[in-house]
Order: sequence, then structure tokens, then C-alpha cells
Amino acid sequence: MTDILGGTLLDPESGKAGLYDLRIRDGIITEIAEGGKLPAAEADVIDATGRIVTAGLVDPHVHFRDPGFTHKEDILTGAEAAKRGGYTSVVMMGNTSPHPDNLETLRYMIEKGAQTGIRVYACANVTMGMEGKELTDLEALAAAGAVLFTDDGLPVTDAGIMREACKRAQALGKMISLHEEDPAFVKESGVNAGAVAKELGLSGASREAEYSMVERDIAIVRETGCAIDVQHVSCKESVELIREAKKEGLPVHAEATPHHFTMTEDAVRQYGTLAKVNPPIRTKEDRAAIIEGLKDGTIDMIATDHAPHAAEEKALPFVKAPSGMTGLENAFSLGLRELVRPGHLTLTELLRLMSTNPARIVGIPGGYVREGAEADLLIFDPDTERVADRGLSRSSNTPFTGQRMPGVVHTVICKGKTVYENV
Repeated sequence: MTDILGGTLLDPESGKAGLYDLRIRDGIITEIAEGGKLPAAEADVIDATGRIVTAGLVDPHVHFRDPGFTHKEDILTGAEAAKRGGYTSVVMMGNTSPHPDNLETLRYMIEKGAQTGIRVYACANVTMGMEGKELTDLEALAAAGAVLFTDDGLPVTDAGIMREACKRAQALGKMISLHEEDPAFVKESGVNAGAVAKELGLSGASREAEYSMVERDIAIVRETGCAIDVQHVSCKESVELIREAKKEGLPVHAEATPHHFTMTEDAVRQYGTLAKVNPPIRTKEDRAAIIEGLKDGTIDMIATDHAPHAAEEKALPFVKAPSGMTGLENAFSLGLRELVRPGHLTLTELLRLMSTNPARIVGIPGGYVREGAEADLLIFDPDTERVADRGLSRSSNTPFTGQRMPGVVHTVICKGKTVYENV
């Protein structure tokens, strides 16, 4: 039995906040009492005085590179980075080798995830080999434990394939999570088609690559009723399309990444390949639109798109270097720094975007603190500052290393067990 004493409870689901003590028995929150009123009992004690106790964070979009690319990351090292960032649940994407387009690979990912101490979920692919030509056995993959379907890293360019995938996913009650970037509008990936691309002698990736596919897929949702998630929204046109779809009552969800709500295309000028991501970081107007989308509920979730790459890969010339950056260990701090401190969001709103909403939308446990629930908890200090270091991920391809960050994660508890302590 464990008692958490002296902390300020903040339940992102209900908005309940105040000085409360918690008791955990057999992994379950059995009592939540006003501070100092928890009945005495023999228990391990976590002193949370001066800290906030809330739901563990939930990331619906991570790349753990396992199987196939474990020199960049594997499921175990990725989970350690997630814990340090305050996460108790993550959903792994499927651009691995082999892909989770088959039961064997999917089961491997799920079984290895179960060894981490946190909730590590796996997606399954929409199409075989992520080639966009032949649908996977969505029904068998869902029965084996896939929590959603995605070919993330590549778009589903064939509208007929996408329409049939949506019909089958809808029948299963599963969401399709979409990388919306039409290759017809991408001359060179990872940099916005704009001023910085021109400086590099490149044409870059047009914003039309994203919003044209968002528009197409909203039309397919209108036809099929299937829930979709527009991943890592990068441009203002996409935000507006999603906003209008929500006004229609369509099951269209969306993610924003910390790098898209923090930086502009100027980051490529400053950080080079460390700021090369797909879709690219765009203009200050796009950044402002993404923040407004987070504020008004158009964008439901903050997802890291944690994408590790080896140092020698990122050291290649810009057009040859892979796209992506690590994100799990700094995402919450960037939310505090870029969204809460400037007054765009309250702390409760940030936590909903990073726990309650993704858990609800994906259909997994988490995002709340209540009696009778399994104890997936984060204990943190929002005001203490730290300097972002290399981190626990196997890779460290991020432009944020060395920057000052608010927010220190002190303790992470998953299923009632302490899985991370900042000692």
C-alpha cells in the first residue's frame, strides 16, 4: 500500500483541484481524502508537498523503431524516455521492419511493450508494407490487440483504398491515424516551401501537400462515419478544415506536436537537420493557428511524434538526412513554456490535451484521477526550471538540448507501481 501525501491534486478529466491525499492499494486508488484527513495506516509514503499530483501523460504517437531499427531506439529505451517525460501510456507507430501488417510482428511489439512497466500499445498498418496498395487484415489485427490503424510516415494516397479502410475500421470501432502529406506536392521533405527552403537552394514541401489530403479524408469521413486522427497538423488551412468538420459533428480528431507549436521554419536555419521533420515546421501564422486550434478544441491532442535517429544519420547533408526529432522528455515542459506561461492554456487544459483526450480518443485507460481507478499518476513541480539534457532515449536528435525548461517530473506511477523517480 502506498500513500501520496501533501500534494495538490489536479484531475484533468473533472477539473477537481486542491490539497488531497491519495491511497493506493493493489494498484488501485482506493481513497482520495482532503489533505491531512486520510485515515492512518501502515503504508509506503510519497511526500508530494509543494508538487502537483495528476494523471500520467498519454502519447498517441511515438516511434520506438523496434523491430528493425534498434540502433536508433528500441521499445525498452523508448519507454525509459517516456517515463522520464511523465508518460504512463504511449502508442507505437508502425513504420518498423518488419511492419505490424501481420500478427507475428504486432504480437512481438505488444509483448515487448508489456515488459516496460508502463502501458505501451501498438498500432497496426492500414496497408501491407505501407505501400498503399492492399489492405491488411484489419479484423484479425484488431482482435490481436491493435488499438488503431495507421501507415504513419506515409500517406494513403489511393482514395479508394482509404475509403474501404474507413468502412472496415468503422465496423470495428477503430480509428485511422493519418500522415497527411501528398508526395505530389513535396519536392524535398522536411522543410517548408518558403524563404528558408530557398536559402538552402530547395523547393521544399508545400502546405497543399497536407491540406489537400485533409480535405479529401474529411469527405471520406462524411461518407463512412469512420473516426480519423489528423497527425501532426502543420498549417493553418488544415486547422480550419478540421474546425469546420467538427462543427458538422464529424469524428475528426487532430494532433499538434511541441515542435509545431513552438517553432517556425526559421528553426531549420538555426538547427539544420535537427529541425528537419515531416510535415515541416512552417510559418509564424501557421504556428499561431495551431495554438488557436489547441485553445478552441479544434486540435484535441498533443502528441510528440517521438522520432529517434542516430547522430551519424542526422549529420548527413540536409536532403539526405532523415526527418524527425525526439520529443518525449521535453514535450510537457514545452507545453508549460509555450502554452501555459504565455496564457494560451491553463495547466488543466494542457493536461487534458496530454492525457485525458488522447486516452479517450484512442480508447485506452487513463487521463483521470479517481477512486476505483488504476493508479497511473504523475507527480511534478511546474515552477522549477531545468536544462534539457541528452536524455534517456537511445538517440538525442532534438534542437531543444541545452534550453531552459520549466517543469520537473519527480515521480511516475503506473498501475500503482513507481516506475520513475527523479532522485
